[in-house]
Amino acid sequence: MPQRPPIRATCSWVSRRSRTLSRHWPTRNNNRRQGQGDPLKTIRARALALDPNDRKGPAGTLGVRLRHARLVAGYTLLELARKAECSESLISKVERGLATPSLATLHRLAVALDTNIAALTTEDAPNAGPILRAGERPVIKAGGIALERLVLPKRGGLLQANIHIVEPGKASDGQIEHTGEEIGYVLEGTVELQLGDERYVVQPGDAFTFPSHVPHGYRNIGEDVARILWVNSPATF
Repeated sequence: MPQRPPIRATCSWVSRRSRTLSRHWPTRNNNRRQGQGDPLKTIRARALALDPNDRKGPAGTLGVRLRHARLVAGYTLLELARKAECSESLISKVERGLATPSLATLHRLAVALDTNIAALTTEDAPNAGPILRAGERPVIKAGGIALERLVLPKRGGLLQANIHIVEPGKASDGQIEHTGEEIGYVLEGTVELQLGDERYVVQPGDAFTFPSHVPHGYRNIGEDVARILWVNSPATF
């Protein structure tokens, strides 16, 4: 019966190769472990490196500020998406300036980040004077609806006022609810206001008020652009 060739050399080579790997592999692992650190601190450090007022970023004010707020809060894209009940890809696109969320989605993102829409879209104006001239007020646009700011956001501000400008056929993308109270006055157009299960048609000169915890939304059912003076407290938009 033929004898098998010796395998001692092969085993010796394997042994030498194993020792070589064992000398290098721990070094890579140690370096990886040393670079890990606290992931939350790493996320917040990245946030501090951002300028939330940088309009030259890929998404202008909204994208940069949304990413800044998310990183400061310590959320990943997936975690924020779950809290705001929207898709991870949408948040990523908004941060990069590739998509514009609806007002309802933007409101959910703001609530999830413990802030408000104004803080995500407009620079703080602590030194602003009492007058905002026509044509100089900031305007936020989202899906056929625009908000013209009548009160610039500032830290600790309790009052918020906007003119909601709604294109014909456009709506607020569902209902939202939050703390506070609201009043509105229709300047132009015909709007269907939904409060809970009730629907009301309001026209120029009509006013309305309701507690903000009642689910609310609206739709322009007319043929012309609608303009609504809307005031709420505390500042949520």
